Amino acid sequence: MDFFWILFAFMCGLGVKALALPPMVGYLIAGFALNFIGIEPDDSLQGLADLGITLMLFTIGLKLNIRDLTKPEVWAGTSLMMGVWILIFGGIILGIGALSLSIFTDLNLTTAALVAFAGSFSSTVCVVKLLEDNGEMRTRHGRLAIGVLVMQDIIAVLFLVFATGKAPSPWALLLFALIPARPLLGQLLKSAGHGELLPLTGFFLALGGYELFSLVNIKGDLGALIAGMLLSQHYKAAELAKSLMSFKDLFLIGFFLSIGFTALPDWSMLGVAIALSLLLPLKFALFFALFSGLKLRARTAYLTSLALANFSEFGLIVAAISVNSGWLNKEWLVILALAVSLSFVFTSIIYRSSHTIYRRHKNFIRRFERPNRLAEDIFVQPASAEILVIGMGRVGTGAYEALYNVVEDRVWGMDSDRERIRRQKEQGMHVFFGDGEDADLWETLDTSSVKLILLALPAIEDSINISRQLQSALYCGQIAAIARYEDERIALLNSGIDQVFNFYTEAGTGFADESLRMINEAR
Repeated sequence: MDFFWILFAFMCGLGVKALALPPMVGYLIAGFALNFIGIEPDDSLQGLADLGITLMLFTIGLKLNIRDLTKPEVWAGTSLMMGVWILIFGGIILGIGALSLSIFTDLNLTTAALVAFAGSFSSTVCVVKLLEDNGEMRTRHGRLAIGVLVMQDIIAVLFLVFATGKAPSPWALLLFALIPARPLLGQLLKSAGHGELLPLTGFFLALGGYELFSLVNIKGDLGALIAGMLLSQHYKAAELAKSLMSFKDLFLIGFFLSIGFTALPDWSMLGVAIALSLLLPLKFALFFALFSGLKLRARTAYLTSLALANFSEFGLIVAAISVNSGWLNKEWLVILALAVSLSFVFTSIIYRSSHTIYRRHKNFIRRFERPNRLAEDIFVQPASAEILVIGMGRVGTGAYEALYNVVEDRVWGMDSDRERIRRQKEQGMHVFFGDGEDADLWETLDTSSVKLILLALPAIEDSINISRQLQSALYCGQIAAIARYEDERIALLNSGIDQVFNFYTEAGTGFADESLRMINEAR
């Protein structure tokens, strides 16, 4: 039976990719299709789904800075949004029930609040997948979205405690011993090396955190998240996250398939799910209004709100608990499963064009921006920069250092990872924080002295978008970029980038040149 899951997932994923849609949309379709033709899932599918979510939360923890959770835009934005949404959404479905429409007529104030509460969560799986695919996990809006999701997870744990009546065990206090154990965990990670033992160490730590928290009656997923957070400052955290990425993405296919196996809907349930999904723009508007009110830049508020404008898999957990407790009719479990699926499709499609939409309508969106900006959102102007390296990862840092040996202070680096910029500043490098896809940045930044911009970014979509931003900002210098494959190189050249270097070819050429230089020096 496992073969049929893989076959359907592959065919549907490949089919939607041909339509320029994210493959996860195809996985959702595959789940409902398998359910429709009568294939029954077994425990292995749910096991894969659970493992995928556990690994995902662990990798989120590896990239999470605990200070992000203490910012008002995170904790205040999350709590205010959930409270306002429950009032508005609950009122809407109670109003529909007053019209004597089927399914809604059995709802009272308490059950309407439960449905609204289930809809107030945003999907961790969907949002993280989108941010990772777009290389935006460490951007300002990416970190804000992750912070909101983590706060929602904490609220989810509290709900489960009250709803199930399972209070944490007194032994849960021993979990605080994990904090002084951080050096030991870091030494364990260091000892794993760089080979196949590294991802196995990640599995051990993620599942170990899950089991430790489960043993003391706390949601195991929270344990995986905290295990990752304990290692987030370790120098190998990024390498560990990268080693787990393929495993995580593969196992998450089981999650998307499992949604389709929740139940088969009838036409009335599908209609209600579509009606609920039509309220997603309202969710976006509420997030945007709250983030703007908290003095975030319009672009940050817009992108974060768009990423969070979906329903969450946790809504299904809320519905399942409510059905088992007799609070809700079982039809609502099916309706919410459909609504969650539709919201994934909505977010996946609309977010792909998010930067283009902002570029076209930025004047209107920026009308909602507060005049006073947060200190974190003020741009820094690089002094006397003639060459600018965008993306200060391993490739970008290598390019910066090579150029610095030649032109010294005339080369600067820029990256959207504020923590990476902080570390590189401490090393004396000329770097500053900035998101290359931010149209506002290029309008503010004076690039008249910049003769060359190097795009050292892993995703060609990011490089293409930045190239368009530079063209819109009337940048007159040269643009160079890197690519891994020939089709990527052609796409980058067609976008207007002046020179594209094949990453693997240039690495081999550089290796050969350096080797020949060693031979010549030996003579």
